[in-house]
Amino acid sequence: MNQSFEVSGKALSVKRRGFLRFCSLRDEYYDFVEDPAAFLRDLKSDSRVKADLFTFTQPVPDPEPKFSYHLEYDSAAVVFLSTYDHWWKKQVKDKTRNMVRKAQKAGVEIRAVEFGDELIRGIHKLYNESPIRQGKRFWHYGKNLETLRREHGTFLDQSQFFGAYYNGEMIGFIKLVHGHGVSNLMNIVAMISHRDKAVTNALIAKAVEICAERGVPRLQYGTGNSRSIGDFKKHHAFEEVRVPRYFVPLNWKGALALTLGLHRPLDRRLPENWRNWLLGFRARWVAFRYARRAKSTRARALDQSAEQRAQV
Repeated sequence: MNQSFEVSGKALSVKRRGFLRFCSLRDEYYDFVEDPAAFLRDLKSDSRVKADLFTFTQPVPDPEPKFSYHLEYDSAAVVFLSTYDHWWKKQVKDKTRNMVRKAQKAGVEIRAVEFGDELIRGIHKLYNESPIRQGKRFWHYGKNLETLRREHGTFLDQSQFFGAYYNGEMIGFIKLVHGHGVSNLMNIVAMISHRDKAVTNALIAKAVEICAERGVPRLQYGTGNSRSIGDFKKHHAFEEVRVPRYFVPLNWKGALALTLGLHRPLDRRLPENWRNWLLGFRARWVAFRYARRAKSTRARALDQSAEQRAQV
């Protein structure tokens, strides 16, 4: 079970992966540890911390390693910006430009949205469209309005929300968080049923436009550039930027796991062809599992309806 709390004003979470418990900043890539030595003293003295390893990253604009802890690298997806016109004409190709135009021709309108009830209800509808996204279980599926309000209410003084609307209905949105020298696409989701309208392409173009207007030189879209999502990012001029990630053992188990390399996820320890096969297998299994669940749900609904009609 995940654990959340604060230490020295930093929101933390503890997550179990296999037999190890990892402690990290809850909002990595939006929040950072400026003085790791002092922070680790506070962390180790806090009795609430039940973790084996603490891990943290450096900001994307500061990729040169600064600390002496065990170091590995994250692969951040970043587009380097000057002007929107330069991105549009020089950094992306005709296919991406055509997809953005397709959204416009389909009648998709991108506009700013204030954080409030209307936005949260729209996000709730988006998230509950399907329990599966990108071949895996969608972890936002089934969350209630208050949970979504709390989760999306972070960094409001640094954030902008934009919705994609079609016939007055919100069919996609982004949360753009502005930091020092970089802005982050903290959330970007579009309705699967409207994928023919290139909604996500239009939302990314809007994020680039806003960053260029603000003079932000970098826009980050998560981590990783592999498989189909990686190709999608590359089509929008996102490049791989290697960002330092540090691992600090908090007990003997964490130290042993670090020495043996067991802190890395299983997929990082497998050959790429094995990893791709497993990802494909997971996608098929998740689709099969939720198809059976949906069929069972429909069957129960039909049985209940039949019982109600019989009682009338």
